Amino acid sequence: MKTVQLKKKGDTWEYLSPKQDLKNPLVLAFGNRFQLEDPSIYSDIKNLFPDGHIVFGSTCGDIAGGTVDDESISLTALELEKSHFLIKTSNVLHADLDSFKTGKELVKQFPQAGLKFIYVISEGSFINGSQLTKGMNAGTENNVLITGGLCGDEARFEKTLAAYNENPKPGEIVAVGFYGETLEVTFSIHGGWTPFGPERTVTKSEGNVLYELDNLPALDLYKKYLGEKSKALPGAALLYPLNVTTEDENQSIVRSILNINEAENAIVLAGDITQNAKVQLMMTNVDNIANASERAARQALELRKNKPELALLVSCIGRKLILDQRVEEEIDEVVAVVGNDTTISGFYSYGEIAPFHGENNCQLHNQTMTITLISE
Repeated sequence: MKTVQLKKKGDTWEYLSPKQDLKNPLVLAFGNRFQLEDPSIYSDIKNLFPDGHIVFGSTCGDIAGGTVDDESISLTALELEKSHFLIKTSNVLHADLDSFKTGKELVKQFPQAGLKFIYVISEGSFINGSQLTKGMNAGTENNVLITGGLCGDEARFEKTLAAYNENPKPGEIVAVGFYGETLEVTFSIHGGWTPFGPERTVTKSEGNVLYELDNLPALDLYKKYLGEKSKALPGAALLYPLNVTTEDENQSIVRSILNINEAENAIVLAGDITQNAKVQLMMTNVDNIANASERAARQALELRKNKPELALLVSCIGRKLILDQRVEEEIDEVVAVVGNDTTISGFYSYGEIAPFHGENNCQLHNQTMTITLISE
């Protein structure tokens, strides 16, 4: 595998690694939504990689090497020497916002023979991430590893963009399928969040909207726990997600709160929440987040036979808000584990896509560091 990384701040591209010619590279372009709205962005990158397969995703911060930037675009170009890839797209706006159908039809486009891994970069504004992952699992019959994330837009939550070989646009979902006998892909996820306070039962919900806990208005209860911090909603909610345990899952899952509905006293979550699920508030600190990133890297590395050549990181906007000026600490922890000679690429997201450890079917996660390690 050959890799080249560049970053654009302002008007010029800066090489982060030695410049080299790549054949038919996969080019991952992660960056600030406003910069991706530049009408010349696709042609600009196409000039750098004329035969490149360019995949865009807007972020809450792009990761390249050991750095995290908010006002930039980072490029990671890969030439696979022993493997190959195919790219398929879908658009949830064209499917009447049916996220399950979109996910299933997207992955069914891939020839199944030899398919080892699918990396998904999904729009993050309209999609129901829980239904998207369920649809993708149905499309592959749980036989293919799928990881990735939902695009972001900082803490603005206005709109997200993605695309393949065209200017980025809303609603788009891009999937990269990897094929190859020697291809080795491992992954892990960790959060570092701790539940606190009483456990309550979901007594009324619909899709990803939570209306009642213990037969009381969910938003009123949430504001009560936040106290003075409730004045900063919905932004403050990213610092206090919910730990959700459902009757049909062995492991609990973390759900970010993306918005609130004052009129209906309801909370809008990043993924589905079912009635009778148990929920608790969660909290964390910088050290716990950094330690969780290290654990994820170690676990992903322990599962491998060969040294990773590429590490794809997807971390959550909520983690970034807590880390603040120390945001690069969790990236440093990953680099310390996988090594400086492993190419690091990724982004901060509105949701992370990966299975639980030891499972095959992918899920939507929030507030985690998801690490995918790849080698040929």
